Amino acid sequence: MSTPRTIEQYLEALRAALAGSDRALIQDALYDAEEYLRAEVAQHPEEAESDVLERIATTYGAPEEVADAYRTTEATVSAALKRPSKTATERGPLRRFFGVWADSHAWLALLYLLLAMFSGIFYFTVTAIGVSLSLGLAILIIGVPFFLLFIGLTRALSLAEGRLVEALLGVRMPRRPARSPAGSLWTRIKNMLLDWRTWTTLVYLAAMLPLGVAYFVVAIVGGTIGLATALAPLAVLLQTMGIGDGMDINGVQVGLPVACLLSIGGLLFLTLFLHLVRLIGSLHGKLARMLLLSRDP
Repeated sequence: MSTPRTIEQYLEALRAALAGSDRALIQDALYDAEEYLRAEVAQHPEEAESDVLERIATTYGAPEEVADAYRTTEATVSAALKRPSKTATERGPLRRFFGVWADSHAWLALLYLLLAMFSGIFYFTVTAIGVSLSLGLAILIIGVPFFLLFIGLTRALSLAEGRLVEALLGVRMPRRPARSPAGSLWTRIKNMLLDWRTWTTLVYLAAMLPLGVAYFVVAIVGGTIGLATALAPLAVLLQTMGIGDGMDINGVQVGLPVACLLSIGGLLFLTLFLHLVRLIGSLHGKLARMLLLSRDP
């Protein structure tokens, strides 16, 4: 294949070479390549862009070589983060059911559910204020630059949220911003307004408030009920030592045998709760990819 003569040709060739790869990987690769190429061209203003790109093809690499390097790195990282395969003895229903206690994905998802309410409040506040001021200032000259700054801020927030989702929910998200198509300022503004991700990002940030509250309630209520029931024998033992009031059900004091049965039920409830948390984390990761990731990086 001939050497690309412009940066846009190089990026299009890289996009074609990465066809079929994860969209987040393509977005990262295109951003990194464009940043490097533009920096190299800027450092050699005396040379034609085509000459700089021809030299870069032997140092940074041709588009096909760069695509192979990104795919290899992605496969290596994914293999390192992948859960170890289970042996035949670990595939039994009981081991799968109780194995959630040793699954880091469940605990990280629980952490995300606890943090989601606070991040959701922040996201919703920024979105509500930004949209309100953008509409209010639309009739003024300052309205356009303010709206552009607001959209830039929401994209930065979506990138930060993506890093949080990837770290806690294990879903591959972009690690670099989406590149802006070349063109005049008004062309870029038009492309931004027509980009579905501009509006789905706003929807996601606004929706994080009710979702975050719901996640927080599920995490707190479910965890509290499960722990309180699982620790029932401890409450009864403390009562026998004169500490605390023990446990009672409808005014009837609970003895140690009943407390032990409640404890078993509490442990089963907590196990089911961790499975639910892991499921919620998986579903939210898919939602984040659907709303925050560009369809065409």
